[in-house]
Amino acid sequence: MIKQIKLKTEREIKKADGRRSIAVSDDKRGRYISDKMPSDNNYNDIALISTIRNAAVNQNYREKGPMAISVEKEDIREKKRVRKIGNTIIFVVDCSGSMGVSQRMKETKSAIFSLLIDAYQKRDKVALIVFKQKSAEMILPPTSSVELAKKKLEYIPTGGKSPLCHGLLTGYQCITSELKKHKECKPLLVVISDGRVNVGIDKNIKPVEEANRLAMQIRSSRIESLVIDTESGYIRLGKMKEIADTMGSRYLSIQDLRADKIIEAVR
Repeated sequence: MIKQIKLKTEREIKKADGRRSIAVSDDKRGRYISDKMPSDNNYNDIALISTIRNAAVNQNYREKGPMAISVEKEDIREKKRVRKIGNTIIFVVDCSGSMGVSQRMKETKSAIFSLLIDAYQKRDKVALIVFKQKSAEMILPPTSSVELAKKKLEYIPTGGKSPLCHGLLTGYQCITSELKKHKECKPLLVVISDGRVNVGIDKNIKPVEEANRLAMQIRSSRIESLVIDTESGYIRLGKMKEIADTMGSRYLSIQDLRADKIIEAVR
């Protein structure tokens, strides 16, 4: 039985529900926290007190007008607002033949279900990408329907080779596409695999080397990520730990989860 995994909020939120992350608002929505220089000449959300305060210190140098305080363009400040937003969690799941060994896929699904419960509570969007044979497929585009994600995951068969590179690339492309559509999106890439990659995209590069190159690209794009390593048994190659280090990911293993060692949130 895998204990529920929770993803940390950017700051502690007392209630179990409510959006996870906080972002600066580009409109009038959200809580007013401070003032800022105007972003354009529309002045549609003026911070009145800050504007008057800026104008007041310059009155000795200005001509007296009909108003008590002379306000000029350089005095004007806008309100800086923040609001809570949900994350977009992209699951990249290994469904190759090695994942079908013993109870590995069952444990993998348990870990994902745990994260889906947390995503539902925080109103996150989720996407589901699976990879096996020679390709990766997005079986569920980003959606707020956690129930749909559970249904899609329930009947995923395993088998064939492990094209981890295709999975990483598809996950990266999904995130960049979401960021273009939603600038305030806070993406999180969750990669679940045993790391035994044996199919690459570029035939001139070893698959494991290509996987690390893609991991470095993801890291350089400052994409937050979590790796859950499903490798088990006496002989372990440790490739997923290596990829997690390259990607700058938080690393968890299925063994850790089974032992209930990891119960805190992931930053």
